[in-house]
Amino acid sequence: MAVNFTVFEDFRPVKGVRLGIAQAAVRYQNRDDMVILELAPSSSVAGVFTTNSFCAAPVQLCRKHMAATSARYMLINTGNANAGTGPSGFRNAEVSCDMLAKATGVTSQEVLPFSTGVIGEPLNMAAFERGIPAALENLAEDNWARAAKGIMTTDTLPKGYSREISIEGKAVTITGISKGAGMIMPNMATMLGYIATDAGVSQDLLQQWCKEFADCSFNRITIDGDTSTNDSCMLIATGQSGLVIDDANSAAALALYNALKEAFQILAQAIVRDGEGATKFVTIQVDEAASQKEALDVAYTVAHSPLVKTAMFASDANWGRILAAVGRSGVQNFDLDRVQIYIEDVQIVQDGGRCDSYTEAAGAAVFKQSEFTVRIILGRGDVTEALWTTDLSHEYVTINANYRS
Repeated sequence: MAVNFTVFEDFRPVKGVRLGIAQAAVRYQNRDDMVILELAPSSSVAGVFTTNSFCAAPVQLCRKHMAATSARYMLINTGNANAGTGPSGFRNAEVSCDMLAKATGVTSQEVLPFSTGVIGEPLNMAAFERGIPAALENLAEDNWARAAKGIMTTDTLPKGYSREISIEGKAVTITGISKGAGMIMPNMATMLGYIATDAGVSQDLLQQWCKEFADCSFNRITIDGDTSTNDSCMLIATGQSGLVIDDANSAAALALYNALKEAFQILAQAIVRDGEGATKFVTIQVDEAASQKEALDVAYTVAHSPLVKTAMFASDANWGRILAAVGRSGVQNFDLDRVQIYIEDVQIVQDGGRCDSYTEAAGAAVFKQSEFTVRIILGRGDVTEALWTTDLSHEYVTINANYRS
């Protein structure tokens, strides 16, 4: 059950992007499972990918193609990750790009492949023979909503974002979709994200922005601590609106930057809200850390603790589990007397020990909420970091026990 999740429906077309969707039967019958994005010539494309050493064949090939030329098409399939498939998997990814290139009159290097789904199984190439022509037949600017459904795997709901803003008197559109619900842990997570704008941004600046946006969004979410093999987050700038960003420090650049950052964060948080088996959406915030690494080490240790996550699911305000997780986060020379911990506005730890005013009833009332913040104050510096996570429920185990059935 998604947590405080509203399905986005008001998608605005992005000039210079058309989307086609097909039921290719990559793994399952009678569902959209192949999506093609067609990009206007001269579009800039940036990407951030998984850091898993076992990165999938499409990730490897996508990086290779992006280094060689500008992209004209993106080819996405669900149901099969084409990961852990060796040389034959890489060749299958190449063949899929060849098929789309031949059908559209571009070079194979102008096609970027993406796959998500079950790991370790050969890619169903007959599905691409069916799906590519079918998806090309319905290319349209207003296909974002259907595409959001077409990239889903264990997601229960499609994830989208769209907004029109005015910059220097020009209407600029930002629209994006994402998928992901499990095997979610940054750098990156089992997720795909596609955010497009019709503003014009140079390739180098777009890549810089994409990395910065990912670091404060898709790289700040965790559901289960597992880093996937296929994660990809793509940022597209078609330049079709007439707005061109040529000064990264200009007011126009700042306005576009902030709007794109919002899109990334909302799409990332939607993945957490739809986390496998999630019943709680939890922000873990660490204040007064000595460094960013220290803050994130503490935040992730708390967020990944099965004991903390199951206590959240049970609405059991077992603050000792949070304190224990903070203590084993690897921070050196901890001065426990400086540590304060809050759940929402209820202080559970004061100066390293149980807060005198704390009551179990007050803690339980917060843990019963579907959405709350755990704030940990280290008293060591001036760095603040936050991430978003979920509880750990019976349903998570059920979903992943039956994932390949």
